[in-house]
Amino acid sequence: MDQGLGDFRSEATPTSSTEVDEEPASGSGFWHFFKDVLETLVLAVLLFLAINAISARIRVDGSSMVPTLNDGQFVMVNRLVYKYSDPDHGDVVVFHYPRDPEQEYIKRIIGLPGDTVTIANGHVYLNGQELYEPYIAASTRTTGEWQVPGDHLFVLGDNRNNSQDSRNFGFVSKENIIGKAIFIYWPPDNWSIIDNSEL
Repeated sequence: MDQGLGDFRSEATPTSSTEVDEEPASGSGFWHFFKDVLETLVLAVLLFLAINAISARIRVDGSSMVPTLNDGQFVMVNRLVYKYSDPDHGDVVVFHYPRDPEQEYIKRIIGLPGDTVTIANGHVYLNGQELYEPYIAASTRTTGEWQVPGDHLFVLGDNRNNSQDSRNFGFVSKENIIGKAIFIYWPPDNWSIIDNSEL
């Protein structure tokens, strides 16, 4: 019996050859792939430059900052912080070594412009006040007194008796400061915020 289903089709049938989609050209797929790769590379480069503009990564060499920092650790440095604020007592900073700007040193700020730093009897005094320094490896064996000039800083290593610092190479110009050390990121089991103790 005719149920009126004789013209039913499960798929649409093109009425003419002009309605059939053409196959994409073989070079078209390659061009899209190349474009995607290029965009990814450009984005990666821009991201890398942006990260480097606001931060730096340094490797700690030697033991001059023990126990705060140990040899071989990698540290994240904030490059921007001193563009909007001044260095402060207790900040751990990375700077260009005054005698060889190609080298980068990391030390703690003890004296700011105008301060008088005195080392005597194993203790450090800032403008006549003895500093409480829980971060140092041992009491300081050297003695001396320094008046910090304008636009300069007096820095010391936390491992006072095994550190080349302002006692040896003099004051550090603010212009030579790269940034403030904020975070130990390698090795992973050493991850921690760096103690930038206010003196």
